Amino acid sequence: MKAMTLLTSSAFMMMAAMVVALITNFSGAFPGDVLDAGLRSNLTILTLVVMLTLSMSRIPLQNLNPLKYGKSMARAIFLGMIVASIIPLLGYFLLKDTEYAKQAAGLVFIAATPFAGSVLPLSIILRGDAEHAARGTIVIYILSLIWIPFIVWMALGDSVDMEFLIITVIELIGVPLVLSRLLARFEINKDFLAAFLNCCIFFMVWLSVGATNFSGNELWIFAVFIIIAALRSFGLGTAVEVIEKKAGIHWGQRVTDILMTSYKNKGVAIALCVALYPPGMVAIATSILIEITWVAFMDSVLFSKKRMERELASESEGSTV
Repeated sequence: MKAMTLLTSSAFMMMAAMVVALITNFSGAFPGDVLDAGLRSNLTILTLVVMLTLSMSRIPLQNLNPLKYGKSMARAIFLGMIVASIIPLLGYFLLKDTEYAKQAAGLVFIAATPFAGSVLPLSIILRGDAEHAARGTIVIYILSLIWIPFIVWMALGDSVDMEFLIITVIELIGVPLVLSRLLARFEINKDFLAAFLNCCIFFMVWLSVGATNFSGNELWIFAVFIIIAALRSFGLGTAVEVIEKKAGIHWGQRVTDILMTSYKNKGVAIALCVALYPPGMVAIATSILIEITWVAFMDSVLFSKKRMERELASESEGSTV
């Protein structure tokens, strides 16, 4: 298998990143004396800004009329912001009065972050509703400039420097939204872009999971974080699939809706948490491990090529009857 084929496979790169990060972590090989918290924060923010700028530069600013496409926008907001945030927020409020309240604060940052910027390219690959994905991504990321500070303030209040949070959110999301328009006019090879973004994801997973201090925490809290993460990705994703399929919603919309609901932008959560609330990285790092398995599951089972071809063929036959 060619190296480029592996580099352009999100599932492979994320699984490889998880393995390398865990080996680095538990072997004690992570260079924490060199990559201290401050440097990790700056590297994470810089990497994410570059990733989001490149990703959003491929998204056209078209079909954004809320009067004409109001239902699509409302669906993206409901699934990608509200529904996707419920489980991690419930998890935090259940744990906030325990001795692991600081670690559980990471769930707040997971709840606050938008869905992954790769929802659009994945929707295209999986024959989803690309227009809905593009429209939803732009709307969600613009609203995130307000949504993220609101969720963090509501849950964590004065324990977080809100001024610093707002500045960081503008750096992470506002700057890429502007810079991406400057890159939109340039052609970028799709394979090169996919490989580069996957390498960035690999680096961020290694940087975050490899550096997280899991010691000093009882096994039960990891079990709780794993259950919350599984419910948020596998649970919500599967629920949307079952409900929408029973409702007769076609493959294209289902694919994009599932991605919007279940696939969070962990890069934003990592960058905010490392910069503002480092103890919360335990919950985020645990969630990353579950989400990587979810991506692999979507790639190999839920959205497998055979299943996609079978469902699209069935829908095509039904439309001709």
